[in-house]
Amino acid sequence: MACFQKRSGAWRAIVKRKNYPITTRTFDSKAQAEVWARGVEEEMDRGVFASRTEADNTTLAEALARYRKEVSSQKRGAVQEVSVITALTASALGRQTLGSLQGKALAQYRDALLSEGYSPITIKRRFAILSHLYKIAAQEWGMGELVNPVPRVSIPRIQNARDRRLVDDELPRLLVAATAYGGDIGPLTIWAIETAMRRGEIAAMRWEHLDRRARVLLLPETKNGTPRRVPLSTAALGVLDGLPRQLDGKVWGMRPDSISQAFERVCKAAGIEGLTFHDLRHEATSRLFEQGFNPMEVATITGHKTLQMLKRYTHLRAEDLAARMK
Repeated sequence: MACFQKRSGAWRAIVKRKNYPITTRTFDSKAQAEVWARGVEEEMDRGVFASRTEADNTTLAEALARYRKEVSSQKRGAVQEVSVITALTASALGRQTLGSLQGKALAQYRDALLSEGYSPITIKRRFAILSHLYKIAAQEWGMGELVNPVPRVSIPRIQNARDRRLVDDELPRLLVAATAYGGDIGPLTIWAIETAMRRGEIAAMRWEHLDRRARVLLLPETKNGTPRRVPLSTAALGVLDGLPRQLDGKVWGMRPDSISQAFERVCKAAGIEGLTFHDLRHEATSRLFEQGFNPMEVATITGHKTLQMLKRYTHLRAEDLAARMK
């Protein structure tokens, strides 16, 4: 038989039955507690009850700490993921237990983030980690009865397609400003346009992966998790020929975030607005099509898995296409 206790404005439901562990959970209202208790008793009657004790006694903050140690630490993007985990831990969600967290609370959290100016992609990243945490907890942490609340909440549509390309005299202005800025950012800019490589792939480049005779660079680790061989143009090889060798074997001495920061400063110095380092990948991909490469050839160079993904990064100029029409 279930009993209910009022504690500090909340209601605690307690279900006691012979041959079953005492099961408890706290709710905002007595009505919610009664509904939950009836559900537990019905499961016991049918013989399908699974204890929720651990899930109901583990806060999201505690679960996130374990997830960070056991799961995030094994990922290539651990640094970025830790910052997301820190934000989730500090939120109001962090104080709720895994068993009590419901879609309503997630929807309120989503709306609060939107009102504070956070983008849909930020919300998607946070919810993705939450969803994976629930999956791990259910499959590997012995909380098989745990229900993932994330799929019950809608996420705002992400409008992140970009069509920004270099126009007019932006490239020479960019290179002049990069030369004045110094360091690797000038050669990095040319390299990105010549290879269509991602920022992280560029930062991770090593000399030992360069096959100078074959004019190919091996990328053992990519965003897609699949090794890729990037063919190199004469201009790309020229960039490498002008670089000094570092003792650690890396081609570049900049981290991914440092590359973006330097590029942003160079754009500002050059008077160029609305251009990001990632836009150079758009530029490079579009140039490959303009050189006459077919979609399969371009995908081999850029590493895009599907034509739809490739389309997002390809922006051909109508005037260039018109010049080729009879």
